[in-house]
Amino acid sequence: MSSYLETATPEYIESLPLARFKGEAVVIDSKDSGYAKAIGYLSSCKIIGFDTETKPCFKANVQPNHTATLQLSGPDKAFIFRVGQMGLPSSLAALLSSDEHLKIGAAVRDDIKGLQYYKNFKAGGFRDLQHIVQDFGIMEKSVRKMAAIILGIKVSKSQQLSNWNAEMLTPEQVNYAALDAWVCREMYIRLFPSD
Repeated sequence: MSSYLETATPEYIESLPLARFKGEAVVIDSKDSGYAKAIGYLSSCKIIGFDTETKPCFKANVQPNHTATLQLSGPDKAFIFRVGQMGLPSSLAALLSSDEHLKIGAAVRDDIKGLQYYKNFKAGGFRDLQHIVQDFGIMEKSVRKMAAIILGIKVSKSQQLSNWNAEMLTPEQVNYAALDAWVCREMYIRLFPSD
């Protein structure tokens, strides 16, 4: 049976080394040559880490903000697509529809719905870690706690509630966004090393 912990206490998480994405994180805000390279790279990856970010809304009875960024990560490169600025181009939607490329995330249903605001696409090839980990005896659902249990690392969430609609993302936001997608991919690979 599973050799993983069921839960991760705050004390346990604090004792772990801080997670770092050591690859290249690239912000894409238009369909330029960088966009084409990103699609080319991601199309060559069988397993892709997936996440989105949305500017939080702290007022009651206010329409929530639309998805600001889509993050997709391979083993050594992560791309932060600023869908709030550029929309969801057809080639990016096609990648999200492809069953040949596994997209690994946590709570992916809401993220997919947020992206479908920009373009109606049929999601394909998605795997939700929140469902997968139950088969390994893990009861936690947050990326931070799952990463602690599966990878033995501490994921900082300090940028989660920052302004993802800002004109320019800060280096801290870029690193956070890249790490969140990459760490989902790494957890899946640790759980299914033969995929």
